[in-house]
Amino acid sequence: MLIARDLELEIGARRILNKVSFTIGEGEKVGIVGRNGAGKSTLLSVIIGNPGQHLRVGGTVQRQGHWAHLPQEPVPGGLGVDPIGLSHVMSARGLDVLDVQMHEARRAMAEDPSSENIELFSQLEETFRDRGGYESESEIARLAAGLGLPEEFLLSDLGDLSGGQRRRVDLMRILYEKPETMVLDEPTNHLDKSAKGWLFEELDRYHGTVIVISHDLPLLDKAITRVLSLREGQLRDYTGNYSSFQRQEGETIEREEKLATRQDADIDRLKKLADSMRGQTETRARLAKVLDHRRERMEGERITVTQRERKVTFKLPQPPRSGDVPLRAEHLQVSYGDLDVLRDAGLITRRGDRILIVGRNGAGKSTLLRCLAGTQSAGAGVVTLGANVVRGYFAQEHEQLDFTKTVFDHLADATVQGDAQRRALLGAFGLKGETAHQLPGTLSGGERAKLALALLAASSANLLILDEPTNNLDPASVVAVGDMLRSWSGTIIAVSHERHFVEALEPTHAVLLPEEFFDLWRDDYLDMVEQR
Repeated sequence: MLIARDLELEIGARRILNKVSFTIGEGEKVGIVGRNGAGKSTLLSVIIGNPGQHLRVGGTVQRQGHWAHLPQEPVPGGLGVDPIGLSHVMSARGLDVLDVQMHEARRAMAEDPSSENIELFSQLEETFRDRGGYESESEIARLAAGLGLPEEFLLSDLGDLSGGQRRRVDLMRILYEKPETMVLDEPTNHLDKSAKGWLFEELDRYHGTVIVISHDLPLLDKAITRVLSLREGQLRDYTGNYSSFQRQEGETIEREEKLATRQDADIDRLKKLADSMRGQTETRARLAKVLDHRRERMEGERITVTQRERKVTFKLPQPPRSGDVPLRAEHLQVSYGDLDVLRDAGLITRRGDRILIVGRNGAGKSTLLRCLAGTQSAGAGVVTLGANVVRGYFAQEHEQLDFTKTVFDHLADATVQGDAQRRALLGAFGLKGETAHQLPGTLSGGERAKLALALLAASSANLLILDEPTNNLDPASVVAVGDMLRSWSGTIIAVSHERHFVEALEPTHAVLLPEEFFDLWRDDYLDMVEQR
């Protein structure tokens, strides 16, 4: 249950949300939608009671019941007593701490079976039982199977998991917690079709309240019954799923446009009529003033038409010409302990190639990209750059960003000269106005992705190595990034599970993992793209 009264939000001189009041009732499934940068994650931070210090909040938000939040970015090390997946999941009910306390109490009872030690162990065990501790193994196994996560990864260090594996662990934690209100920020990032389908069914069976931000349209269509649309500081409320919202919004805009056209025609008619009476008789001059007042009143009451969504376009400058073979990788081997991630991986690029690395989560895709980008050393093998090659790397977690610098300061050492040109470049990637003065930590995930892309555009790179460049982007931006890269004359090596991006990119080659097979692109590889 949530009650927001006169809520308004500002970051610096940028208004995120104009004053609005709304209520979210028990059992409702609500989707918050809007383009990247509209302020969805900012609004969500206020809803869960964790606004950043940079944010000015007006009005009040009241929450009732037990809430749980799935953030866009994982918590390093997790929230359990141990930095492993199982401890992180069990911490949702406090079972990780109880398990440690029971172990200590059991040992104390064995050493001294006093009534106090026996009573302490009995109390802890009763609490453990009441919270479902003895059924936790089977329940967690069910969640892992549904999300397609092999159970052995629950015993791995969270820092060793891939982005997709870690996302599954975080989803398991919030589902295992079973709160009265579940707040989900991009829950389907990194999930394949089967895991998404399972999650949709879980949310459909869930009797509590769901508040979700997602650019995954099937999720919004299947799992929600109400939409809050955030655009240009306005929050509009629609009943129904995402498809219903799109239809209603289209009808609303059409009505607004027709009414605005009639209002403009009436205002123009009154102006012409008043102008025709001026300078004539005194009576007609007084009538002209009356018409002027009517026109001014109508102008003050003129409807504000909701802007239709505009097509998103991004552009990379054409890069310096590289040699015919920008990069060659041979016999790469990488192991993490006893786990061999890459055994004999290799590929050879030609100038202008667009190579997609395809494989399930944990197959070694990000590891291979880091080796190619030079940010990780392989245990064996070699990566050779060709003549005049400058690498640009887009990291999945945006490690290339400096969270102590503003958006604008990130371009201080860029090839783009002058404040006006830098602002123009940021604007071309949707980072406009006061956004330039914000720190990356205050941006949404989609805005951080756009900043990372803008940095690549401001560099002299002619070989781009991209790890999930469309994560957290809205659907229109996903396609726009694919179109941008397809028309770019440099060389691209990318990992993506976003089908629409891959279709727009039109790859020329594929690297299949864990098979470590380098091949010309075939359209049937598209079916493997969404496997995670």
